[in-house]
Amino acid sequence: MDNLTAVRTFLRVVETGSFARAADTLQLPRNTVTKLVQQLEAHLRIKLLNRTTRRVSPTSDGTAYYERMVRLVEEWDEVEDELARARSHPRGRLRVDMGTTVASLLLIPSLAAFHARYPDVQIDIGASDRPVDLVGERVDCVIRAGTVTDPSLIARQLGSLPQVVCASPAYLAAHGVPTHPSDLEDGHTLIRYVFAGSNRFQPLVLARGDETVEVKGRHFVSVNESGALLSAALAGLGVMHSPAFISGRHVDSGALIPLLDGWRGPDVPLHIIYPANRHLSARVRVFVDWMIELFRASPYTLPPGPPRA
Repeated sequence: MDNLTAVRTFLRVVETGSFARAADTLQLPRNTVTKLVQQLEAHLRIKLLNRTTRRVSPTSDGTAYYERMVRLVEEWDEVEDELARARSHPRGRLRVDMGTTVASLLLIPSLAAFHARYPDVQIDIGASDRPVDLVGERVDCVIRAGTVTDPSLIARQLGSLPQVVCASPAYLAAHGVPTHPSDLEDGHTLIRYVFAGSNRFQPLVLARGDETVEVKGRHFVSVNESGALLSAALAGLGVMHSPAFISGRHVDSGALIPLLDGWRGPDVPLHIIYPANRHLSARVRVFVDWMIELFRASPYTLPPGPPRA
């Protein structure tokens, strides 16, 4: 038995004073209304209604049950209405953490469109490349590149980030233009990215057809923040390997030159991540959906799907 449906049916019978009128207003067959009330009485093991050929009225137990349940059902309906309004008009504070370049190059330039659509959502952005403790730091979700292996987290892929190798015109004028990844091992300087919170360099692995080359190379400077990586490349300090969205605008302007045509590293998946045991609020849901729209429209990212090797 669907208890809530049975309770609603009983309430309507009391309010209309008739099984027939209750059936009409509920748009149910009369025998269904009668059966639901009988099942409710059997479940409660009490008689709720006095039935005569002329009218139906609640018993003393039925009256007490009606007075309690009508308030509970009204509260139930109010909660459902509030949740429905929250889904269509989300509001409240949303704490999001992401890399600095994702924030400054992808999210923030388009954030006015999100605000126009959801004016009652306040977004607090933490911009850094360091790992974040979602639960301990009370962050609603994080946006991070790479694979997600923690089973306590749910990751929804926003898109994939194609990688680009590039350098400034001034650097290339001084050191020449490499034509093969092995050229980067001799006579060139890399700008190495170090994963925040570790001493591990981001690997530089490039492939063309069946040939794959891992470049070690030497470096003059290493950084653990993607904005600093871009600044070092623009300053002519070496060859940069980064997601295309970081270098794209500067490649378009000529401030950076893409290198090693035909060679590419694996695309890096980008995810929005939140704890598996946390209820996903309406404001997080609409933010996730909007972020997917944003990435699908970006010329520097690929739509969600398995990363290309």
